Amino acid sequence: MRLIGLSGTNGAGKDTVGEILASVHNFLFISMTDMLREEARNRNLDTSREVLRTISAEWRRESGLGVLIDKSIAHYKKLGGDEKYAGLVLASLRNPGENDRVHELGGDVIWVDADPQVRFERISSRARADDPESFEEFLKNEQAEMKHSGDKATLSMEDVRDKSDKVFINNENNIDNLKDTIKSRLL
Repeated sequence: MRLIGLSGTNGAGKDTVGEILASVHNFLFISMTDMLREEARNRNLDTSREVLRTISAEWRRESGLGVLIDKSIAHYKKLGGDEKYAGLVLASLRNPGENDRVHELGGDVIWVDADPQVRFERISSRARADDPESFEEFLKNEQAEMKHSGDKATLSMEDVRDKSDKVFINNENNIDNLKDTIKSRLL
């Protein structure tokens, strides 16, 4: 199985990269954030970043630091896996144990980033209820996820970045140019 883990700052385009790998290159794309949102809704909780962080840390404590990777792979296999897809692409790795699990399985982790103002504008344009309302709140949320705020089951984007195999700067707003760049730099 070809496995790619995507991580990076909020609004950098991780989901867009994953969707392009799915639509153009026949990968199954799974958003681990969407998986956490679904769990929050199943528990009748809001889908704020704080709630998602709490659920992901709970799962890591119960089932290991790579639990979100393992849940995604189980889903991939259930849907036909290698018989149906060229591989699996996952977003958003937010704990270094997830990097470790992707690497144990022979995959690569790509850190996606972009200028903070570009990222904030992207997030603002999608208008999710749980997105920050100001640039300052956006930066504060990001800082809360950059370093462990508790035990090893909490988020540490800084450690994920440091363990990534590639860095991909995505200030691109032209989707065709982005598709070409992904093909030449990420595959």
